[in-house]
Amino acid sequence: MTDTMFDAIPALRPDTPLLDSIQSPTDLRALQKSQLPQVATELREFLLYSVGQSGGHFGAGLGVVELTIALHYIFNTPEDRIVWDVGHQCYPHKILTGRREEMHTMRHMGGLAGFPKRAESEYDTFGVGHSSTSISAALGMALAARQQGIKRHSVAVIGDGAMTGGMAFEALAHAAHTNANMLVILNDNQMSISHNAGGLASYFAKIWASKFYTQIREGGKKVLSSAPTVRALARRTEEHIKGMVAPGTLFEELGFHYIGPIDGHNIEDLLFTIGNMQALEGPQLLHIQTCKGKGFKPAEADPIGYHALNKIAPKNSSAPKLPKFQDIFGQWLCDAAEQDPLLVGITPAMKEGSGMVAFADRFPERFFDVAIAEQHAVTLGAGMACDGSKPVVAIYSTFLQRGYDQMVHDVAIQNLDVTFAIDRAGLVGEDGPTHAGNFDLSYMRCIPNMIIAAPSDERETRLLLQTAYEFQGPSAVRYPRGTGAGIHPLTTLDTVEIGRAVHTRQGNAKVAILAFGTLLHNCHAAAEQHDADLFDMRWVKPLDTDLIDRLASEGYTLISVEENAIMGGAGSAVSEYLRQRNYTNPLLQIGIPDRFLEHGKPAELLAICQLDSEGIAAQISEFLAG
Repeated sequence: MTDTMFDAIPALRPDTPLLDSIQSPTDLRALQKSQLPQVATELREFLLYSVGQSGGHFGAGLGVVELTIALHYIFNTPEDRIVWDVGHQCYPHKILTGRREEMHTMRHMGGLAGFPKRAESEYDTFGVGHSSTSISAALGMALAARQQGIKRHSVAVIGDGAMTGGMAFEALAHAAHTNANMLVILNDNQMSISHNAGGLASYFAKIWASKFYTQIREGGKKVLSSAPTVRALARRTEEHIKGMVAPGTLFEELGFHYIGPIDGHNIEDLLFTIGNMQALEGPQLLHIQTCKGKGFKPAEADPIGYHALNKIAPKNSSAPKLPKFQDIFGQWLCDAAEQDPLLVGITPAMKEGSGMVAFADRFPERFFDVAIAEQHAVTLGAGMACDGSKPVVAIYSTFLQRGYDQMVHDVAIQNLDVTFAIDRAGLVGEDGPTHAGNFDLSYMRCIPNMIIAAPSDERETRLLLQTAYEFQGPSAVRYPRGTGAGIHPLTTLDTVEIGRAVHTRQGNAKVAILAFGTLLHNCHAAAEQHDADLFDMRWVKPLDTDLIDRLASEGYTLISVEENAIMGGAGSAVSEYLRQRNYTNPLLQIGIPDRFLEHGKPAELLAICQLDSEGIAAQISEFLAG
């Protein structure tokens, strides 16, 4: 973070009487409407300050300050349910719901989660991490209330690109079918699905949200109920008039009463519109226009760059600039594309996070960002592979779970040549369990036709990416978030033999440590302590079975180490092979235990799992002693 950025974060006012008085939405609702703009100013300043101290998602929260205030002012939360999509937008919500004093702990171990979390607060009605889930969840809550005869409101706030996910449209279609009483608020921050329709649209939106219009609309339905032909004509006329000034025809056709777009930073308009829509029956959709990063000029100018912030470092601080694994991937992708005109890159809205910015700039006609649509990304790659392209699908481990059926059905069964570059594998840290890539080895290893690589450092990542890319069939290379050991990567497009490990330390104790992935470097101290052989396994599938045969036949005790769930992971592959060959060698499987881990720094989580150097050595000592 630059000094300029540090200077731009405002110091809190010494006296913030309104925000200080709000310990819950009940306190907020005790204020006069005329005081709410001041609350918005103070809330925005506090958000700027607190995220600057703790790090975390930034721009989306600034964009929904007024909306958050309006929702908690109008609805009787937590009895009324508000579901935030993705959760990037939830920081103002957390501040207003009794967690202001804990915001400095955000995303730190033992502190507040960076996303809504049911166990954290009764105001967090649904835990989220992936996008496009809010409408399904809010609909489920509305139907549960109806089933139990409970009168409560159900609101889904979807934005930040989440409406591009197919699951959102599945829920919209079902909501109309059920005629559930729910409100969907589409937060369009120009990073989403449409542009501002102008002042005329805002004017008509106010008319459509008014009680007068609603009464005429509903009364007209009753009057025309006995004349279906005339009623259909009236409905089409209404839709065509709306369609000329607002992008709501799609939602109306799905069965929603559409209002919008309106200015999402105008509290008076929000209170008026939401207040009127609160009384309406059936599925409602309010379309608001907001500015991501509102109130902080650098974030307004660069909403992607300021989507999240790292904790602001003190001035004049310096840290070594090691390349991240995503940068290694991005450089390899560009180099490989230079050599192979058939290479194409696909991402589900993760261009920056996956290191594809340079590729998109240099090869725009070969870059495909499909938005937040992981299933489509995988099958798009399958279709391209059918007709001669060489797709590389760059995707986070936890997001690939959403495209698992497509990976099996559309890629692997057809044995198509699709390469998966899987980022954020293992314990990702502060984003918590919704973003941790702890299961990819387990869920991919059982798929026929696939090969799976787990590189140990930056150099190995590039080697294994190229090897997987040249393999004629489904392949995957998984690597972690952040920087590695500082091993200087190659600049060539060399390959290695598939299914062959590398012997990195010779020991004399008849103990062999089989390291899968970047935990190889945490295994060195344990190998020294126990005078063990150490192997960089490189491949989870196919295993180096020749190596395992030799070690087993020579009477070695085997230790597998991986940053993946123990159940079904690389160590399980070793165990299965030993049983298949009737070997009885002792085997210790070290990996992530069978539970979801809370957020914290990666080093802290590794220590909890005993996957740091000391923990690995201790586990081996206990196993050998037992």
